[in-house]
Amino acid sequence: MPELPEVETTVRGLEKVLKGRRLRHVEPRRGDLRRPFPPDLGQRLTGATVTSLGRRAKYGLIDTDRGDTLVFHLGMSGHWRVDPADIGKHDHLLIETDEGRRLSLRDPRRFGSVDLVPTDQLPDWPALKALGPEPLSGAIDGAWLKQKFKDRTAAVKLLLLDQRVVAGIGNIYACEALFRARIDPRKAAGRVSKPKLDALAEAIPAVLGDAIRAGGSTLKDFAAPDGELGYFSKQFDVYDREGEPCRDGCDGTVRRIVQGGRSTFFCPSCQR
Repeated sequence: MPELPEVETTVRGLEKVLKGRRLRHVEPRRGDLRRPFPPDLGQRLTGATVTSLGRRAKYGLIDTDRGDTLVFHLGMSGHWRVDPADIGKHDHLLIETDEGRRLSLRDPRRFGSVDLVPTDQLPDWPALKALGPEPLSGAIDGAWLKQKFKDRTAAVKLLLLDQRVVAGIGNIYACEALFRARIDPRKAAGRVSKPKLDALAEAIPAVLGDAIRAGGSTLKDFAAPDGELGYFSKQFDVYDREGEPCRDGCDGTVRRIVQGGRSTFFCPSCQR
């Protein structure tokens, strides 16, 4: 599933094609993805000019001069394509700009979503209002995590995946950040020491920043809008490395367990 770095990479790629451009034609090619497309999507966006693009957690935001923001979520298999050579059955939304550039939102499994929200109402839009702070905003430090985790018996890994606690951290980067902070993902969040939480607060933006610079992690379907594949997966310390030696130089072997229905990878020797 595309996570924060993949969405950030996508938004930066779309910005090169869309910012400042008038949308000459916008066409939903089916009625829904995970939920229905807005019925007036094409009408409200055709002729609009894109003023800016951004991201909130795992949502991409495309602002227009009509006071509307197109909000997209890539779900499990979604990605945007720029000037695709062909349009197939899995290309569910088409956009054409005044330059003649064409973009398609491709989502074979249709777990993504597209919404159109008045820009001034975005802070109160339910999906965004419920989110915690951005992990790249500088708002998170060890003291803040200590307060959020106080008396919590849930595993620290599971709380990192709770979007109400911190927005945008997904399974891959939670595993990688916990490894960098040397924290056992099974440990009750309320029992993690303050020094370890200080290390985690530094590891979260560091690992996300490294992934963004690498173009994200290409797992199965994800690619950037220009077709480039992210290569952060080549830098994984623990994720998807079950049975391999720990890269910290200890004598441990990466182990895989299941938490909350998702795979967790960690080194039991150096993560405590």
